[in-house]
Amino acid sequence: MSPTPHSALRAPHLPHFLRSRRACLRSLVGGSLLLPAILSELSAADEPASDAGNNAADPLSPKQPHFPAKAKRVIFIFSSGGVSHMDTFDHKPKLIAAADGKTVGAGGGLSNLQKPLVKPRWEFRPGGKCGTRVSDLFPHLREKMDDIALVRSMKSDDNEHYQATLAMHTGSFFFTRPSLGAWLSYGLGTANQNLPSFIVISPHTPYAGGQVWGNDFLPAYHQGTRVVPGAEPIPNLQRRTREEGLQELELNLAEALNKKHLAANGNDSDLAARIRSFETAFHMQAAAPEAFDIAQERDETLDLYGMKRGDTQSFGWQCLVARRLAERGVRFIELIDRGASDNWDAHSDMKQHEPLAKAIDKPIAGLLSDLKRRGMLDETLVVWTTEFGRTPGQDGPTGRGHHGACFSSWLAGGGTKGGVTYGETDDIGATVASDQCHVHDFHATILHLMGIDHTRLTYRHAGRDFRLTDVHGKVVEKILV
Repeated sequence: MSPTPHSALRAPHLPHFLRSRRACLRSLVGGSLLLPAILSELSAADEPASDAGNNAADPLSPKQPHFPAKAKRVIFIFSSGGVSHMDTFDHKPKLIAAADGKTVGAGGGLSNLQKPLVKPRWEFRPGGKCGTRVSDLFPHLREKMDDIALVRSMKSDDNEHYQATLAMHTGSFFFTRPSLGAWLSYGLGTANQNLPSFIVISPHTPYAGGQVWGNDFLPAYHQGTRVVPGAEPIPNLQRRTREEGLQELELNLAEALNKKHLAANGNDSDLAARIRSFETAFHMQAAAPEAFDIAQERDETLDLYGMKRGDTQSFGWQCLVARRLAERGVRFIELIDRGASDNWDAHSDMKQHEPLAKAIDKPIAGLLSDLKRRGMLDETLVVWTTEFGRTPGQDGPTGRGHHGACFSSWLAGGGTKGGVTYGETDDIGATVASDQCHVHDFHATILHLMGIDHTRLTYRHAGRDFRLTDVHGKVVEKILV
């Protein structure tokens, strides 16, 4: 068959024939008997599914949770490098009083080193009506504590950035496993077929690299789509032609041929994901530019996030775009604060925390305020965490070392109680004193709020059933509404 001339594609009546994939292909083959199998498949695909609630043809179609969910979506904020708990959210008056050169077993975790204690540098003050004390590093977040469930008893099993970052995202400390966002995409699908179910906004590559948003053995269409802040967050998104209907025509033909190729290759999941990505990319050409276009936002809203008009690089931009993606039905949105360098890893001087905190404090507080005033916070789970905390004892001259034995994280909205704290550390913040919350418990709780029983969300691979929490994890009921 000779190619259809461009003049035919520009005919005025073309849009009439592009109302369905079936009509599109028929216009291409000119009503001949060519490609009958393709036409048959496309015709069947155009017919309504017999069970609209269980569309097996689309792996990203919305799925029912195990039980009624409190949250519909997650905004997961990750501060890379290890944020010091006793300098931010875990007030330790006795550490302040004792930090006079005394040496105790302050290494904690796996090292248990004997190091001189380091006095917290910033003052702690009560925030909100609940009175939860937060340091001067986070003055704006401090005023949002009435909306936040603060977990002060987090526990990781590793003191190294790579392993701890991997675990916080995948539940696995040493082996590649699917990320939290990929598990939720697999378990719940997406409410917006024009955007990916899982989007990661990351200006820098974090520890463990793309594994933190990877799919591993889950089908590849569940992996996160990375967006890099800037003037063009998703490169090459513009249509390559303005000819009405031309791109649709080409993609529909490619899809039909791809599906035949897929069937001939045993429905390989990577190939299926590649084919599915073409369709998503096509729909994103219309949906994504609008979602990332913050020019329509009011100056008052930009100020809420600590932004100036024209800003496309700041953490405020990340937070505002996260709200816009949440509005448009994206299931899991991750914001990565810093990467594997120039981050919160303050070995030599804790003063390093100051500019980093200032960059995220107002934007995150603004995100919580904006979600709340739009009536979205009740159904949006906002999570902030880091991979581990820092030692009460000295590492560099005025810095702190890695500390997986205890650290702080928090959750807001999406079925959590505001204005509460959970768990305690000892007097100097070296170990968990009560109500430990392991990384597996943290994940189990997030899944629970999304209507997922973490023991039932499984995927069979290499002869066994895998899950995000492995064989561990318990839901932290005390912070739930």
